[in-house]
Amino acid sequence: MSEESTDLAPRGPATVLRITSASAVLLAACSLAPAPERPDPAADMPERFAAPETSGTYEPLEWWQAFGDPVLDRVVDSVIESNLDMAAAVGRVRQARERARIADAAVLPVLQGGAGLADLSTPGNVGFGGQIRELGFEQLAPGFPLPDRLALTTWSLSADFAYEMDFWGRAASHALAAGAEFLASASDYHAAGIGVVAETIGTYLEIIDFRRRIELTTEIVDVLLAREQVASTRYDRGLTDSLDLHRVRQDLRNTQASLTELKNGLVGGESRLAVLLGGYREDVEALLDTIAAPETPADPVPAGIPADLLLQRPDVMAARHRMEAARHAVSARRAELLPALSLSGSIGLQACKRCPPGVRGSEIEDLFRVDQWFANLASNLLAPVFNGGRLRSNVSLAEARFTETAAIYGSAVVTAVNEVETSLAVMENKRQRHALLHSRLEEARATVDVRSQRYEAGIGSYPDYLDALRTELAVESALTSAERDLALARLAIHRALGGAWTHSEPPDGETVAAKRNRTGEPAG
Repeated sequence: MSEESTDLAPRGPATVLRITSASAVLLAACSLAPAPERPDPAADMPERFAAPETSGTYEPLEWWQAFGDPVLDRVVDSVIESNLDMAAAVGRVRQARERARIADAAVLPVLQGGAGLADLSTPGNVGFGGQIRELGFEQLAPGFPLPDRLALTTWSLSADFAYEMDFWGRAASHALAAGAEFLASASDYHAAGIGVVAETIGTYLEIIDFRRRIELTTEIVDVLLAREQVASTRYDRGLTDSLDLHRVRQDLRNTQASLTELKNGLVGGESRLAVLLGGYREDVEALLDTIAAPETPADPVPAGIPADLLLQRPDVMAARHRMEAARHAVSARRAELLPALSLSGSIGLQACKRCPPGVRGSEIEDLFRVDQWFANLASNLLAPVFNGGRLRSNVSLAEARFTETAAIYGSAVVTAVNEVETSLAVMENKRQRHALLHSRLEEARATVDVRSQRYEAGIGSYPDYLDALRTELAVESALTSAERDLALARLAIHRALGGAWTHSEPPDGETVAAKRNRTGEPAG
């Protein structure tokens, strides 16, 4: 029906009653396909973390710059640019974005343009021409003989459209589900970025630790070699038994063996960093030509409140968006139980050449005459009658999927809170251990000074000095590992808190907060 005829339709009380009744039926049917209620895990979250509160606002953006290590900053920037896992995450986000656009397009009408040319040529004594001859047309009109062949050429321009009236919100629910999946994929992108950067920082700290411990262990080996020489000389002179010499040699061999393991660990760390860089060990050696141990910041990390994790942690956000996608999928499956109304039609222009007798011939120029237009409109109402319970099973499947994703979301929230609690406690314990080892190192250095003075004064032995020096180097090696553990504990806190570590956004150039409007939720 054209727009003009609709405007001229009568609108009496009966028509208004029919329209009102139809609207009531539609509203009642819409209530048959509601989305399930979403759970609210924030209602059960603790108000604060168990660790002592620290003032200030959590600012995760490029937090590793607090180490004051330009080499670390350069390594992180290089990994962000070239990491292959990040490139794969970008591809997944783009796939989800296009799936969301495809689902959005299903809500809109489909319009296609067409152009046609039909050229028909048949003998005049068969088909339509044969029927005219049988009717005696040549006897009735002797001045108009029929041709030996009938030819007809038809040109046409048309626009075809199709549209499904989405009364029950099936297509809209599909679009909302696809939009939520896109947001989940964008959150996965941020989670992948955090994971890659965290692994980069952790590997970098391990490489520094291995290099420093290799230097200290090499010095310990030199001390033990000197200690072995002294023990061997004293044994040859009969000043000591063989047990002391064997003990020193065992310590030497054990330290040399541990040095080999440390070198293996360094090779493994450099290989992992090369994979993160998307390159090879030669690239790592060039990037880490000269590095020094970074200073771990002493100030605590302001953790904020547990409720912040719902918007900070990308894994929690991804689980929430997937729950939303499953919730909208339930609405779409329920809507499939209801009738579907679709409209289709075409409108266009048509002209022909060498038309049958009685039809005025036209040229292609007549194709653009207004009076040459044609139109048709069709509507289809389809309702499920019997399908073996497939649609009902689809609804049950979607509801089970929603139950699963809701549980996963709740688990992600609980995991996030407990990870922050654990990382804060571990950070405090690592700080205490670091302080104790630092005090022990000061005592070991003082012992070395005393042993050195006593040896120079002739009242102390050289082996005692070497043993004290070895103890100092061992404590310094342990302190190096403690500094690494303290830095890794700080890394664990930032990873547990989540947040935007870098300036990078989803690869479509739009922020997640803006995209969140796809699901009808408030941004932020």
